[in-house]
Amino acid sequence: MEAIEQHEGLVYPLNRANIDTDQIIPKQFLKRIERTGFGQFLFYNWRFNEDGSLREDFSMNDPKYEGASILLAGENFGCGSSREHAPWALEDYGFKVIIAPSFADIFYNNALKNGIILIKLDEAQIKEWQNQSEDGELKLSVDLLNQTITDEAGIVVGFEIPAYHKEKLINGWDDIALTLLMEEKISEFENGAQA
Repeated sequence: MEAIEQHEGLVYPLNRANIDTDQIIPKQFLKRIERTGFGQFLFYNWRFNEDGSLREDFSMNDPKYEGASILLAGENFGCGSSREHAPWALEDYGFKVIIAPSFADIFYNNALKNGIILIKLDEAQIKEWQNQSEDGELKLSVDLLNQTITDEAGIVVGFEIPAYHKEKLINGWDDIALTLLMEEKISEFENGAQA
């Protein structure tokens, strides 16, 4: 997992609530065993027509959002099934930060474990930024160390994140890396058990 302390990026506003994991990555694309390659299928049923061409009526296909790495969403983002492929698809597409009023619990933990910064914010603030990014290009700067978001007008908004997840993100530790931090103690235990 890549360590992340700060991120500045273009915002994509997805002004919808209750986006479930099947909408994030439809079930027909869950056949891969790697964590990569899912980004091309992100929001597939919204982004593409049946013939595979881009849908003109879905805002994510607007060239002004190309390269967006911060997603602003509605409440209960990531609800539905517990598929870990959903954060894999979001991360593989290029999203580093997702800001929403609330997240489904399993998705919340899966995304943080996969290196995506998830931020719960007041809906009014999210709506304001969504409107700005719909009207024109908007960039936000996220400072995980200080737990702040700064917009282009210089407005600073604080956010909360569990200390455990913050430490893992800042250090780039996934669950395997955390286990390897205890490698010496594990070896001591194993050697003691063999004696």
